Amino acid sequence: MYQISQPVTIGSKPSKSTQLRRLLESPQLEFIMEAHNGISARIVEEAGFKGIWASGLALSAQYGVRDNNEASWTQIVEMLEFMSDVTQIPILLDGDTGYGNFNNMRRLVRKLEQRGIAGVCIEDKLFPKTNSFINGSRQPLADIDEFCGKIKAGKDSQQDPDFSIVARIEALIAGWDLSEALRRAEAYHAAGADAILIHSKSSRPDQVLEFAASWAGRSPIVLVPTKYYSTPTDVFRKAGISLVIWANHMIRAAVASMQAIAREVQANETLINIEDDIAPVKEIFRLQGADELQEAEKRYFINGRHHTQAIVLAATRGKEFAGLTEDKPKVMLPLGGKPLLRHLVDKFKKLAINDITVVAGYKAQTIDVPGTQVICNSKYETTGELASLACSQATFSDDMLVVYGDLLFRSYILRDLLECPGEIIAVVDSAMNSKSISGSPDYAYCSIPDDLSLFGQDVNLLHISKATQTEWGQTYGRWIGMLRFHGEGRQWLDEALDELQTQPDFKSLGIPDLCNYLIKQGKPIKVVYIRGNWLDINSLDDLDLAFQLKK
Repeated sequence: MYQISQPVTIGSKPSKSTQLRRLLESPQLEFIMEAHNGISARIVEEAGFKGIWASGLALSAQYGVRDNNEASWTQIVEMLEFMSDVTQIPILLDGDTGYGNFNNMRRLVRKLEQRGIAGVCIEDKLFPKTNSFINGSRQPLADIDEFCGKIKAGKDSQQDPDFSIVARIEALIAGWDLSEALRRAEAYHAAGADAILIHSKSSRPDQVLEFAASWAGRSPIVLVPTKYYSTPTDVFRKAGISLVIWANHMIRAAVASMQAIAREVQANETLINIEDDIAPVKEIFRLQGADELQEAEKRYFINGRHHTQAIVLAATRGKEFAGLTEDKPKVMLPLGGKPLLRHLVDKFKKLAINDITVVAGYKAQTIDVPGTQVICNSKYETTGELASLACSQATFSDDMLVVYGDLLFRSYILRDLLECPGEIIAVVDSAMNSKSISGSPDYAYCSIPDDLSLFGQDVNLLHISKATQTEWGQTYGRWIGMLRFHGEGRQWLDEALDELQTQPDFKSLGIPDLCNYLIKQGKPIKVVYIRGNWLDINSLDDLDLAFQLKK
């Protein structure tokens, strides 16, 4: 009997090569299943198989080419890398003839080991090979000495002592007798092959069982019962077979399913008949590891822009637009063929802000903009902006924007806001361009005026008022309706909302009242100065001006 090798481990877990070697040398019958790409490899592993057969037929088929070495060995190795990366079980490659002579074999083994592939099976036919079941009896066999040279070259090239080379004997396929198969097996075993795969195209297992009995356990035997598939598995156990390969059934199952689905959809021009019979999209996401990526983002992008949330206040009708808002709120007014809200959402998504909550009120059911979550302020007619913001309090994140829904602006304004340090930041227009001022402006009183510097100033917001002059002195700009709460600023916001909701005038309070309250509590609000390039949509004239700001 062959000697069982000592295991090689990586950390506390055996290497993939060691896992495969254990399967080959196992005292019980083991099984591996074909896979041909990353997702099929993961499915095989999840099904409970201990190993994967990277079938030459299946790999070439998934590329849409013949099993005649039409897919290059580098293309095969590239696909193997994807398969190895998404699985923890070993992969045994169907390496055809080794893709050339002994020198090609040496390079192949090195490249396979670099990608974590546990072993390779090579067959004693001539390169380029043809699938064994296509005129197999007419296919010439390789010279025994030359093939032994390939085996020796592969064994001399491996770095991991448990990397396995399986010698596949095609003598029975090519019409030779048992004695030729045994002669070749003995030579390949002496050359260093770790196992012998005896292949047969017969529908009965008689040939391979006779070989196994004559071989008498000198090294592990591997079978591929594609043709003699009806043989009871216990027959292989009693014969002392080490490993059975289910060699091409994943690709065949996929082809049959895809053909049926394609015919059904083409014939009926609808998906309704097939949707319940195919995997849901979320299952594809799961197999791709989408959940792991989300967890990684939480770990590695804790303070990153990917987790910025936007809250859009959009509860009002916009009565100044008369009949235009009779059946929809202001934020759904069309501008250039799409709603105002869609323009705003596109600005967010352009900077990877994908968590977008819209607080609606008037005709809330008409707000239908993909990529948003809609929350309704059912008391919008008797409450103000702050009450709408409070409706979304349960969704608050540690990096969030609060933006008026009727606001249009150039993208750089949002980018500057996101890059400004501070717990709370407000955007103030120091130019106060008359084209931007409509409705009832919110004037900003700041610690210092805009010095038109190319570099950011350290400016604090002191007060927001509807008046151009107050006890705070001269206004330095107009708050445009955009705030950012970051880190501790979100906690200050929560505390302020909780306190303000206890006050009798809470229903009438707006976002400027919130800012003034926070300032009185000693919470600093930083200012990002801009100079125009925004618009608050409050009139039909504003809609005309808005076309200049769509980009």
